[in-house]
Amino acid sequence: MKLKDVMTTDVECCEPSASVAEIAGKMRDQNVGSIPVCENEKLLGLVSDRDIVIRCVAENVIDASAEDVMSTEMVTGHSDMSAEEASDLMAKHQIRRLPIVEDGYLAGIVALGDLSVTNTADEKAGEALSEISKPA
Repeated sequence: MKLKDVMTTDVECCEPSASVAEIAGKMRDQNVGSIPVCENEKLLGLVSDRDIVIRCVAENVIDASAEDVMSTEMVTGHSDMSAEEASDLMAKHQIRRLPIVEDGYLAGIVALGDLSVTNTADEKAGEALSEISKPA
């Protein structure tokens, strides 16, 4: 199964100038752990709940923006990747969410849970989650 068959395409994004409070609110409202940072639909970075904890809460920073805390070195996939390839990639890089990019533009996002809808990827998704969840 290809990622285009399981990826979420209606992805809530934010601008680089968005406040961390705004981003956290979007995470709460959408029940997600990360928000892509886009400018004119071009993917610039990703703000995860972990980014907020490490770069804001732990540093006692309350007025940060997306561009202050976002991760810019991202692992991305493409819509024609197989679910198994995506699971392998996510396990290798220990990530739970994979932005799907076409020509630099955000096309969607795939989470490990999305991959569990296919029998062939189910075992791989479980392996990926095990790898991600291992203590460092």
